[in-house]
Amino acid sequence: MSTFSRRRWLARAAATVSTAVLPHAAWASPAGGWPAQPLRLVSPYPPGGTNDLVARIVGKRLTSLLGQPVTVENRGGAGGTLGTQSVVQSVADGYTVLNASSGNLTSAPQVIGAPYDPLKDLVAVGFLGHVRFVFAVHPDVPARTLREFIAYAKAHPGTLNYGTAGNGTGGHIAGEYLRQRTGIDIVHVPYRGSALALTDAVAGRVQLVLDPLAAQHVRAGKLRALAYSGATSSPDLPGVPAIDAAGLPNWEATNFYLAAVPARTPSAVVDQLVRAFAEVARDSVVVEELKGLGVEIAPLAPAQITALLKSEIAVNNRVIQLANIRA
Repeated sequence: MSTFSRRRWLARAAATVSTAVLPHAAWASPAGGWPAQPLRLVSPYPPGGTNDLVARIVGKRLTSLLGQPVTVENRGGAGGTLGTQSVVQSVADGYTVLNASSGNLTSAPQVIGAPYDPLKDLVAVGFLGHVRFVFAVHPDVPARTLREFIAYAKAHPGTLNYGTAGNGTGGHIAGEYLRQRTGIDIVHVPYRGSALALTDAVAGRVQLVLDPLAAQHVRAGKLRALAYSGATSSPDLPGVPAIDAAGLPNWEATNFYLAAVPARTPSAVVDQLVRAFAEVARDSVVVEELKGLGVEIAPLAPAQITALLKSEIAVNNRVIQLANIRA
């Protein structure tokens, strides 16, 4: 599914859910006494990265909706698989929720290895947004466009590094997909989260970074943006083109955020979480705060989130196999 097709699908799906599947007042009366205690929203990455920031925005709104504190718990490591596994193994009562980046479900298990099946061991309860990945370089790199960067990389094979939030993450897949689409030879440098990757990009220790939070460093003049993917627009990065317009049409590599609970969770609790997350996705404050991170949220139903996961798994598997990616 191309980026353009994915955008049209998302727009149609969001409209369907908003008008027919999840009416605004449907979730308002919690049944069976749930929730009767605080919830944990597990971010499977260290603090300071996009996943962590999304979790804090979402958790704050969930707290007011559910009437119980929602605490963000960071459990980073192994491309997000450690935190994900902790949720899979948790008590399936709805009080432990995974704030997943789709990469730690659709690519990290294949790259790193993980004892869980995202389609069997977890059930999606909320769509938290497509992620805008910003392709940004250190100002010392003599390239002002993506085409110029590709030409420069071809002229200097094996000498340029690109940093990401870790092995098997969305940035890693995007970087390898870029290599496959263009034939350039650049070296992946995995970090333990976005914050560390961006620190080294700003310092010039890696020449290219693929990360949503690169935008803030572009605006500060510390990095130069060449293109972005995964979003319908980029109003806070004027003059920066979408990757299709930058010279790579039909870009397929994507990443999104979702909330999930263990598959054994009672259906009544799952239903309440689905309604609550749909309300979060409709909240105008949440929408604007996430947009500031380059994340476009929409109230999708679990079946639609699963369809997106399957689509991303297919693309990522192809990239991983062609690149022979290993941890």
